[in-house]
Amino acid sequence: RAVAGGTQDACPSTAAMSVKAFEIREKSKGELQKQLDELKTELGQLRVAKVTGGAASKLSKIKEVRKSIARVLTVMNQKQKETLRSFYIQEKKLLPLDLRAKKTRAIRRRLTKKEASAVTLKQKKKNSHFPLRKYAVKA
Repeated sequence: RAVAGGTQDACPSTAAMSVKAFEIREKSKGELQKQLDELKTELGQLRVAKVTGGAASKLSKIKEVRKSIARVLTVMNQKQKETLRSFYIQEKKLLPLDLRAKKTRAIRRRLTKKEASAVTLKQKKKNSHFPLRKYAVKA
């Protein structure tokens, strides 16, 4: 038990407490990758401690470290998507599917404003030759 406890106490201090998302967002990509590696090594050490019968405090810490890893990965993916959005913002016509607005399937299938307001030549002629009649109604 002393052998297992001796190696785990040298865990990085960044993962000792749960990682806050707003703090992670300020970090660069390299720092995030470094923090992710630290968290993953810590998780590995905690899993070894679990197998060897480590302290209860270490077993309860596994969940916290897993959540922290998820937060770091989420922020990394959000940043990556943000940079891709800024790259594709110039090309308004073709946008990758995952960067397009989600909305609902029905809304995505709906006619565009231009398509919905389009009028055939025959209908244009009808509208111009037979406009809506205006009535003067007495009160």
